[in-house]
Amino acid sequence: MGNCGVGFAPVRATDHGRLIELMEGVEDLPGTVLHEGLSWEWESIPDYLDALERRSHDIDFAAQACHGPLRLYVMGQRGADREPATSDEIAAMGRLAAEGIQAGALGFTTSRTLNHRTSRGEPTPTLTAAREELVGIAGAIGATGLGVLQVISDFPDFDHEAATLLEMMRASGRPLSVSLAQGGPGDGYRRTLDLLASANAEGLEMRGQVAARAIGLVIGLEGTVNPLRASATYRTVEGLRLDERVRRLSAPEMRRQVLQDLAARPGGLRQPLDRVFELHDRPDYEPDASMSIAARAAAKGVAGEELFYDLLLEDGGTALLYLPVLNYFAGSLEAAAEMLAHPNTVPGLGDGGAHVGTICDASFPTTMLTHWGRDRIRGPRFELPWLVARQCRATAEAVGLLDRGLVAPGYKADLNVIDFERLGLERPFIRHDLPAGGKRLMQPAHGYSHTIVSGVETYTDGAPTGALPGRLVRGHQPDPTKEGS
Repeated sequence: MGNCGVGFAPVRATDHGRLIELMEGVEDLPGTVLHEGLSWEWESIPDYLDALERRSHDIDFAAQACHGPLRLYVMGQRGADREPATSDEIAAMGRLAAEGIQAGALGFTTSRTLNHRTSRGEPTPTLTAAREELVGIAGAIGATGLGVLQVISDFPDFDHEAATLLEMMRASGRPLSVSLAQGGPGDGYRRTLDLLASANAEGLEMRGQVAARAIGLVIGLEGTVNPLRASATYRTVEGLRLDERVRRLSAPEMRRQVLQDLAARPGGLRQPLDRVFELHDRPDYEPDASMSIAARAAAKGVAGEELFYDLLLEDGGTALLYLPVLNYFAGSLEAAAEMLAHPNTVPGLGDGGAHVGTICDASFPTTMLTHWGRDRIRGPRFELPWLVARQCRATAEAVGLLDRGLVAPGYKADLNVIDFERLGLERPFIRHDLPAGGKRLMQPAHGYSHTIVSGVETYTDGAPTGALPGRLVRGHQPDPTKEGS
């Protein structure tokens, strides 16, 4: 937990609401869920870790020291307003981050992207933090000899930002990972791949975290992304139960009026229907353009907006559509394949537990095995042993957990027993099971015969056994077969 610089510690009681607004905006976690679900029995990062450790879990997990809360805790409103930190404030943030890492936080994370905003629409407090601030915090962490660094950035000035990342590593001596995706048409992502290669050639341990497929939006009547909400006519039924809403939306006159409302907006529906696809029971995450809503509508001789509307009402209003964005500008996953194959990247960015109504990317590991190891027909695949090694050992090494990721004597007994021929994903769906009745996107998978954590079976054929052997992992874990690792 704690990627992208957002988290819940350190925090003063007066700032609980601010951190909720930040998490709600950046990670699409409903504020009502957070208000009801958080106990706030902590102030410092060590207190937070202690509170987490008191709960039982079905899997091991770790937390990180997050730049957003640190900035707010040390600087108050000035931090939220993205004002420059003084040297004393930088030193204070560094001291608190180091304290958290010594208590067991896995590392330090920060966000430098305009895509991350609070629920009020304000940029994240860390967006414009100066190089001196980032390097100062990194240096304090480096003095502990522990921890990893993680950054997400828009790279508005690539050379300046790259120099900042390199200086953070040089000042700290710690590994750093940066979120990496094809952010627009073309091969701009290759500049970052080249940066990774040159950093590692210098002896700096720098990795890119890359996605197993496109990072895309899930569209549905109950999702965060529901373009029909732009219609005043649709909003008259928004609060109704789903079945009643679908019944009314199916009436020809309401259908006509909603579509008319959308057409009257500047830009119309504002969804690129040539890049929106239906999610079936066996989702295709590398769909051909011929399967887009626009192409299917043209083949039927109807307007794309009409087919879009009708599809949203299918399956009692639970149907979901998919808009692949990052990594899919050429209409295929070739850019993702290139990034996955690079020696200085690891698979990541699945956002399990985040963006609960917008994306459903926690299934990236299953996509790694099925799409890239067995099913892909639109380009080359990867060897299965290589995929397993990248998903397991490489990701563990990237965050300093050297006691796992291998099946060997002395290593941690965390295993999935997989029926590879049967392994697959099902269509996502929305479940209302969070605190305060909050909703989240879920996606079943089949083919995981046994899941074992610390030698204890926690799931059998996807069903929980009730065992909760998971624990908070506090920081770096040495390789049990090597002294001083």
